[in-house]
Amino acid sequence: MNVYDEAHSLAKAIKESGEFREFDRMRKAIDADKESSDMLKEMQELQMQLQAAQLAGQEPDKDIIGRFQTLSTMVATKPAAAQYLQAQGAFMVMMNDVFAIIGDAMGM
Repeated sequence: MNVYDEAHSLAKAIKESGEFREFDRMRKAIDADKESSDMLKEMQELQMQLQAAQLAGQEPDKDIIGRFQTLSTMVATKPAAAQYLQAQGAFMVMMNDVFAIIGDAMGM
């Protein structure tokens, strides 16, 4: 068994999965909608800033929290953006499961 061949097979299976296909479909739809795309990018950047502050043991900036909450509300009113986030979440759950399975097999 060649590990690289198996990795290519896994990559192919992931690309053919329903989770990836839905995520890819929604990603393309969002990329075609500049307003939703910009909103989601800003929201994800703010989320990373909030998480970084939390990991550093710092109190998150109230302006960042407020802007994140506003964007979250706006995203919820845009069906394509909400579907994108749902598809992204499902894909990430699948990928985390795959990484966990590999990690468990390695005793990590």
